[in-house]
Amino acid sequence: MTDARAPHVPPGTGWPDDPAAPDTPVAHGAGDVIELAAGAPDLAELCARQSVCRACDRLVEWRERVAVERRRAFADEEYWGRPIPGWGDPEPRILIVGLAPAAHGGNRTGRIFTGDRSGDWLFASLHRVGLASQATSVHAGDGQRLIGARMAATVRCAPPDNKPTPLERTTCLPWLAREVEDVAGSVRCVVCLGGFAWQGVWPALKQAGYEVPRPRPKFGHGAEVELAPPPSAARRDPVLLLGCYHPSQQNTFTGRVTEGMLDAVFVRARDYG
Repeated sequence: MTDARAPHVPPGTGWPDDPAAPDTPVAHGAGDVIELAAGAPDLAELCARQSVCRACDRLVEWRERVAVERRRAFADEEYWGRPIPGWGDPEPRILIVGLAPAAHGGNRTGRIFTGDRSGDWLFASLHRVGLASQATSVHAGDGQRLIGARMAATVRCAPPDNKPTPLERTTCLPWLAREVEDVAGSVRCVVCLGGFAWQGVWPALKQAGYEVPRPRPKFGHGAEVELAPPPSAARRDPVLLLGCYHPSQQNTFTGRVTEGMLDAVFVRARDYG
């Protein structure tokens, strides 16, 4: 599973918080993703493998092209240009799930929800409720730290127009499912940022061993669903799934999402269980 083409930022070359090494195995297709996710010996190696995945040709081409062409405001910056691995507490009480990194956000900074206006709102809220050590998240290696929380995405590469295809979501699913499984022993609450993340997390929860209801509950801001944890979890009391409107510019500019609304969701997540 070696790769003749190097990603924009090669693994193990000193990029801040890079989880991968030059010899980290690389997935080149859906079958490889299944194999490498299942075979990762621990969470750290799983994240390393996530961060070098090349399974979806369209996403690889887009993320690396954006990393070379760049936005004028960031023309002097080196872009990450690789998949964004899970990040945060390795034994979180709260798992925060988004859709995918932004082309000039996480794809540039190397950290999910970092370097764009959505991240500005999100991390400010997490800091206000005590789940992040800083009110801002600028770049991987900036000293930001999540407190009892972890972030992941249903798709790890920035997609064109922020719209991954159904096949891309399916191909990426094993990365999320294994991450959900690995942190199930400590997680008490899962927060889904936006309807796409809400839809994308259900198959990951099922694969990780959670009992999921049918039909699937509808997404909404503040929506709550109690889930029976997987057999691997030590505690048997329910895990809470929370819906939260995405802090996108469209939502924050129009007032569909306010600071108080975000804070209320994360206070509920923080205090549950």
